Amino acid sequence: MCSIFAALFKKVKTAQKTFMDTLSYKTISANKQGVIKEWFLVDAEGQVLGRLATQVANMLRGKNKPCFTPHADCGDYVIIINAEKIKLTGKKLTDKQYVRYTGYPGGQRFRSPHDLLVKKPAAVVEMAIKGMLPKNRLGSQLFRNLHVYAGSEHQHQAQQPTFININTAK
Repeated sequence: MCSIFAALFKKVKTAQKTFMDTLSYKTISANKQGVIKEWFLVDAEGQVLGRLATQVANMLRGKNKPCFTPHADCGDYVIIINAEKIKLTGKKLTDKQYVRYTGYPGGQRFRSPHDLLVKKPAAVVEMAIKGMLPKNRLGSQLFRNLHVYAGSEHQHQAQQPTFININTAK
């Protein structure tokens, strides 16, 4: 009786093993060498800052791709033009404050987006996107894939970037 039970148990065990082998799939992790990176051009004219920044941060991160891997740079290169024509909703243009610290006592400095748009229009867009990227070495590397220009001219024509309309892109 014991040998019959052992033989039956062995058949069930082998049946489960074959069943498991046919359904097991390996999770593919993307690495830096296996990812195909593309160049995209985004026009910021008339766009709301936060909505534009979230879309671009997802493109830089690679979350719009099926091969997204959290620990790898699988995003694309993004060029943003017309950063000086970005919109901020409500009273954020005057009431919002960007804070930095010089490192000296009493060295806390404040700037409004209006002041930054006058002096460095690209800085407002860069800071918004950088705040949405990971706060580690990967985030620093992803931020290097972003190129922001105040006007409509950029120096990346050789890469032949694809124009993306942020309003229709999902």
